[in-house]
Amino acid sequence: MPNPPPALRQHLASMPGLSRRASLSALLLSPWLLPRVGAQVVQPVDSGGHSAVQLAMPWPAGRSPQGFGVSEKFDGVRAVWDGRVLRFRSGRVIAAPTWFLSALPRVALDGELWIGRGAFDRLSGVVRQAEPDDEAWRAVKYLVFDAPGHAAPFAQRMAYVQSTLAQAQQPWLMPVLQREVKDARALQTLLHDTVRQGGEGLMLHRSDASWQPGRTDALFKFKPELDEEGLVVGHQPGKGRLLGMTGALLLQMPSGQRFALGTGLSDALRRDPPPVGSWVTYRYRDRTPSGLPRFASFLRVREAE
Repeated sequence: MPNPPPALRQHLASMPGLSRRASLSALLLSPWLLPRVGAQVVQPVDSGGHSAVQLAMPWPAGRSPQGFGVSEKFDGVRAVWDGRVLRFRSGRVIAAPTWFLSALPRVALDGELWIGRGAFDRLSGVVRQAEPDDEAWRAVKYLVFDAPGHAAPFAQRMAYVQSTLAQAQQPWLMPVLQREVKDARALQTLLHDTVRQGGEGLMLHRSDASWQPGRTDALFKFKPELDEEGLVVGHQPGKGRLLGMTGALLLQMPSGQRFALGTGLSDALRRDPPPVGSWVTYRYRDRTPSGLPRFASFLRVREAE
């Protein structure tokens, strides 16, 4: 086996079993595997101008997590790097400082720009500026959880990401570490602990799955409450105390179904609601037999990208 550099050896020693074994596998197979792992098999931006990304499905309650890499779900801003340009999920270019971009490796990466737990609004204000604030960007981390379009199972893609980022030697550029969880009970405990400490939830990647864009059963999210985005197609007038304000947003779901969302709206948003054509994120517990969300509550407006 080739002797890894000191920074990579230290990085491997800190990893949970799944990540460490995957990284060692990649090194053992080098140089035969890694050139193939790095081969692009899809375009990083689709025909509609959107970044080609994997999208998660809700984790089925009680399912065993064996065969999956489990990681924290970070409440950040999705950022896709194609080796030259950093983009939002929509495909719009992110105006990051030159020092940030020049330090990124010339390979495709997918991850989250992140500052810390509970700091989404602060992060959003930093990364969505047309002219980057150099000092504000110093607090931003790029947490990488995949290598888009690389022809290898997820465990090997993450080994490739880990070794690549270790070579970059940037403290703000790091892989999202994966762990093995033995059963559904242990997964539930991990979710509880993560949320109690301020985390949003968990992500589960099927370790043997190839990368593919779009919604896939190779990637799941596990949260105390589910969330989804809806298109604002109208405003319903308020009554009583809310007279003269917006009582509810009329949303269209990805399925095409529509429902009224009023819970969670502040008075400020009711006076100046998200316009028709904008997207908002809402939380919900489960679905009705017809597919509508139960106990839906407004979370945030999705910023234009």
